[in-house]
Amino acid sequence: MILMKDIVRDGHPALRKKASEMTFPLSEADKQLANDLLEYVINSQDEKMVEKYKLRPGIGLAAPQVNADKRMFALHIPNTEDGDISFVAVNPKIISHSVENTYIHSGEGCLSVDEVIEGYVPRHARITATGFFPDGTPFKKRLKGLAAIAFQHELDHLNGIMFYDHINKVNPYAEIPNSVPYERA
Repeated sequence: MILMKDIVRDGHPALRKKASEMTFPLSEADKQLANDLLEYVINSQDEKMVEKYKLRPGIGLAAPQVNADKRMFALHIPNTEDGDISFVAVNPKIISHSVENTYIHSGEGCLSVDEVIEGYVPRHARITATGFFPDGTPFKKRLKGLAAIAFQHELDHLNGIMFYDHINKVNPYAEIPNSVPYERA
């Protein structure tokens, strides 16, 4: 089980390295890592588990955040407008995106970043993504809203990019052209 002590923090070299492509079939260790990543984000949204294990709530966790050089991340976002989103993506890619952008008005956070970093993080409002589930089955998903934002955040982790790299350094709350802020219903 992944705990907060297992998640590397900002400044760790694993967070700035482009993660390596994975090959199928996944090893037993890689399948276990996939399960552990998803288990963390599910547990981190359960009040009893948060209290018992001192977890910080999150909706996504990427392999580099636990110092694993793998192109894999987990997302768990219950109750979206498209239903529950809960999966592990292996070798994910964004193959198309909307012209319209979005951002979370209150800003983004990250399990690897302990302090609050203020500012708008521009993201594509809608994306079409491909990749594989851990069993090797390919997927193609159209995501919007929080799911699209989270997918892009986690994909950035696989490329050594942190969310705050996207924030305008001069004016963190500068208007983002062609965008509508994401507001959770």
